[in-house]
Amino acid sequence: MSGITRRAFARNVLIAGGTALGYPLLAPARAQDSAAAGSGVTSNPSTASHGIAMHGAPRYPEGFSHYRSVNPDAPKGGRLIQGAVASFDSLNPFIVRGSAPPFVRWNIVESLMARSPDEAFTCYGLLARQVETDAARSYVAFEIDPRARFADGAPVTADDVLFSFELLRAKGRPNHRTYYGKVAKAEVTGPLAICFTFGVVDRELPLILALMPVLARHATDPETFEQTSFKAPLGSGPYTVAEVKPGETVLLARAPAYWGAELPVNRGNFNFDSLRYDFYRDVNAQFEAFKRGLYDIRYETDPGRWKTGYDFPAVRDGRIVTEEVATGTPKPYSALIFNMRRPYFTDARVRQAMVELFDFEWANQNLYFGLYRRNGSFYDDSELSCLGRPADPREQALLAPYADAVLPEVMDGSWHAPRSDGSGRDRTRLRQALDLFAAAGWELKAGTLTSRATGQPFAPELLVGTKDQERLALAYQNMLRRAGVRLNIRLVDNVQFEARKQTYDYDVVPYIWDQSLSPGNEQAFYFGSAAADTPGTRNFMGLKSPAADAMIEALLAAREREHFVSAVRALDRVLISAGFSVPLFYTPGQWIARWRKVERPQTLALSGTLAESWWQAKP
Repeated sequence: MSGITRRAFARNVLIAGGTALGYPLLAPARAQDSAAAGSGVTSNPSTASHGIAMHGAPRYPEGFSHYRSVNPDAPKGGRLIQGAVASFDSLNPFIVRGSAPPFVRWNIVESLMARSPDEAFTCYGLLARQVETDAARSYVAFEIDPRARFADGAPVTADDVLFSFELLRAKGRPNHRTYYGKVAKAEVTGPLAICFTFGVVDRELPLILALMPVLARHATDPETFEQTSFKAPLGSGPYTVAEVKPGETVLLARAPAYWGAELPVNRGNFNFDSLRYDFYRDVNAQFEAFKRGLYDIRYETDPGRWKTGYDFPAVRDGRIVTEEVATGTPKPYSALIFNMRRPYFTDARVRQAMVELFDFEWANQNLYFGLYRRNGSFYDDSELSCLGRPADPREQALLAPYADAVLPEVMDGSWHAPRSDGSGRDRTRLRQALDLFAAAGWELKAGTLTSRATGQPFAPELLVGTKDQERLALAYQNMLRRAGVRLNIRLVDNVQFEARKQTYDYDVVPYIWDQSLSPGNEQAFYFGSAAADTPGTRNFMGLKSPAADAMIEALLAAREREHFVSAVRALDRVLISAGFSVPLFYTPGQWIARWRKVERPQTLALSGTLAESWWQAKP
């Protein structure tokens, strides 16, 4: 989900098939409606609006002033400094090649509409001040705000939108190619109007197109687009790149004549004159930098550090505030992912044995002070989770053709992740794991798990990219050793870690899937069969499941929220049953530490607190 949102000022209402600008916005789509009506087929009346929701109506009315989760009177000025454990070798986040920081996407390159931080999935006008579609969502059309400008002052036109669509569909990241490949026709219908007609049934596509990044045709070379570069794409957003130190620092400065500063989706956001992002090689160096005041906000992820690491002078005297912030979205699914493309993990019994040997209860108490909760569902702590719920009739009907894809205990809602006695030496779990290994053709010989067929030891490699990941990997290595598994741990730098992850060059890898309250097309990017053989997707396990594909199609086609929820829960059951990961843990909410020189809104967004809504505190 995008953390950045935008848009304000009264919008013109489409009347009589045209716009206040004097040119037709939706002539092709309206012609389709007329043809359908003339042939006796029920037409889908077109509706134009300032916003569009995945299900139901937008929360905010025409002419709303700002989101509830921002401070519309936040002062402007100052600098926000943030730190990250990573590196980068590119400032183009729209291509597979290279490792680019994500802030380019939301601070520099804007989309047609902005995603609301206060709703499951609703978009409001940004570059486009009007959106139109029909009841079947067979097309979507946008009217571009005539005031919209790129950072060099050039106007944003429908031609730029068409250019961006075609470029990203041909040369963008796999998610762009997949999503935009569902468009049957893209047509400029006026200087500031564009219409997309869809070739498949997918009710999310109007919102996906609404969030398409818009690049400047006059400043983007298609021939070199796929090459990494430390020059960011020209955008229309509130910031531009002021300085780059490759691999170390990126400084963004407020665009001097940003066109959209007073839009409702922007009011209360983008309050700092400059944003600096500093990159650290490891988490310890990053934390020490925070303690010294070298950056302003820290989102803590380590329970041990959260429990014991914040007892230092700046916290004790109140210069740093620590707080736990609630979130209303599904909790991230954190896991160790088995690469089912590799021979080690083609057998589901081997994967289940590896899951049995991970002792969450011991790790949580001894490594993480008992502060974590166990992952189980891919949509934990939300109505979308199937945990503890028997499949409802709609789920049963969806899953009926795929009876073998869901375990009985998952279907009836009784499944949960394995539980140990917390001793670190649970004999029941070990016995079950060894039985599973034996059934799959592996046996203990002189303390080493060995293949009966080849005589080779079971010695997969776990790839990690940070010291925190390595610490967990070492604990898991000890747990596996009891069953004779020789887990090799490979710690690499961030650039190599990302490169190997994107090309599926690992046996086991840690990953976290973040989910929203409105999962959609990205689920195919995460879990779809077509994504399994496409480098750069997030199908890191190589899942190819007709059942998962069908559930994704069902959730995309659902018109009513209750049908959508059933489809997502059915997908959840399929993913759990596939057993391609060791479910790890999540924090109850956001753990945040901040220097008092920056402040945040008191009203939270669904995903917690978002850095773009913060501001410089008054002295």
